[in-house]
Amino acid sequence: MLTKKPLASLVALAVAGLCGQAQAAVTFGDTELTYGGYIKLDTMWTDTSDGQIPTGIGRDFYVPSLTPVGGEGESATFDAHARQSRFFFKTATALDNGKKINGTIEFDMMATPDGDERVTNGYSPEIRHAFLTYDNWLMGQTWSTFMDVASLPDSLDFIGNTDGAIFVRQAQVRYTNGGWQVALENPETTVTPNTGGARIVTDDNSVPDVVVKYNHTASWGSLAFAVMARQLSIESATLDDTTNGYAASFSGKYNVSATDDIRFTVNSGEGIGRYIGLNATNDAVIDATGQLEAIQATGYALAYKHSWDNKWRSSFIYSALDIDNDAELTGLAVTDSTSSYAVNLIYQAASKLMFGVEVRHATREVLSGAEGDLNRVQFSAKYDF
Repeated sequence: MLTKKPLASLVALAVAGLCGQAQAAVTFGDTELTYGGYIKLDTMWTDTSDGQIPTGIGRDFYVPSLTPVGGEGESATFDAHARQSRFFFKTATALDNGKKINGTIEFDMMATPDGDERVTNGYSPEIRHAFLTYDNWLMGQTWSTFMDVASLPDSLDFIGNTDGAIFVRQAQVRYTNGGWQVALENPETTVTPNTGGARIVTDDNSVPDVVVKYNHTASWGSLAFAVMARQLSIESATLDDTTNGYAASFSGKYNVSATDDIRFTVNSGEGIGRYIGLNATNDAVIDATGQLEAIQATGYALAYKHSWDNKWRSSFIYSALDIDNDAELTGLAVTDSTSSYAVNLIYQAASKLMFGVEVRHATREVLSGAEGDLNRVQFSAKYDF
């Protein structure tokens, strides 16, 4: 049932949307609905030393594993899109047991395959977040508990410190008590065939990924420490094996001043593959006997955000990923390491309006020793509503 003045509430909601108010709210019965989001334009000039990145996500934002290696250099490319634009709805409902349940659902168009650049540039929305919270419980899809959002840099790129960062959204059940969190999350295993080849995504796991995390927040910033245990599995007509994966993450944000901060992350483990660097390495490789062997990888990133005045700010970002491949198992064409440097200059024209430019240099090396470079200049405009 609606509130006593549903029409007035709906009109208020519509007017708030037209005026661009962040998280405008309206009440329907026992439920309060809020919404918000942003519109963002990204334009990118990209030059790669060893070939061209195919049309797709590697042209829309930085994906470490897609930097070409061993090809012929081509002309630079220019791309523009508004696919990162997003919107969300949140609800808070008073229940008849005296408690409250909250819900969040958010969409963007960033990585959907539908659409092209010929005529309409239409792209399908995809779910980013869809979860509920009740008491100390979270249930649904959101950031992995193994990830620390606070350590992500202030970047125009979709992620910013991609090489060494944990970046995963997935369905989960999470329990929080003070600074402690325990979660059971949707599993998935990515595998490198013996001696190399196309990635195998198995979908054969029988138990969830388990994450335990501790968060500490203080006036000076925040720290997060997390550990994860995983089952890595493959089952087919010719292969049937399971092994274990383990990983740890330490990350944080230190406030140098009221406007400046340092953000960092260090992540390492065996079988950490799909969690780090946008799956730049797989979780495991198949050995000569058809058994799975977890792949060790370590990523790290550091960013410093500095405000020049109340309108202008910059971030200086370094990120890297090192992978411990066994050449006899993976072959020589797999990614062995990636790294990137980035610096930006952002102008906050108003509280809800931002313009910025970012320069990035990235390098990818494969196990044979061959490497390729990426240079990118990105301009962005963003309106928060």
